[in-house]
Amino acid sequence: MSAVLQLQDDRERIYARLTSATINTPNQKWLASMIASWCVGRGALPDYLGLEPGQFKAVSARFQAYPIPEQAASGHSLDFSRMLEKEDLVNLLKQHAATKSADTDIMIAMIVAGCLGSDHLWQDLGLWSRVQLSELLQYNFPALAAKNDKDMKWKKFLYKQLCEMEGLYLCRAPSCDVCIDYGKCYGSES
Repeated sequence: MSAVLQLQDDRERIYARLTSATINTPNQKWLASMIASWCVGRGALPDYLGLEPGQFKAVSARFQAYPIPEQAASGHSLDFSRMLEKEDLVNLLKQHAATKSADTDIMIAMIVAGCLGSDHLWQDLGLWSRVQLSELLQYNFPALAAKNDKDMKWKKFLYKQLCEMEGLYLCRAPSCDVCIDYGKCYGSES
């Protein structure tokens, strides 16, 4: 078996253990996907899944069928000090949250940590597809997700929202439709 197939098999096995208990919310399903990927070194989430220790403990308590390590298998260590927009991203997501809950705060923390990665947001979070990320955002932040009506890549979309909130329009093209970089913002993410 190739190394890639072994990683996928391991990830699916971990996911099955994580979801062997009752899954009460869609967030638990997405968390299980992210945790399973993180445990095999996929994604860019750092130690503690990018969560505060108390949040990590709460997540671990939900998934007792599989002991979740505190350190990232990938060895990723993200430096939040280089993320000047961390607070702005948190505030953007909180403003658009469907509910105010510990689950929402956990999703926000993980999304913000994923924004520090260098791949597509769904990959950096350890989700298995862009569709999962779209569903997660639509469930937790429906008004914000609805603004992405042209299917812009999610990480670019979030940063574009921050720029627009500040009244910054850095693109030189008069509209996205005529921009030479259109494919980088709206192209396939596979």
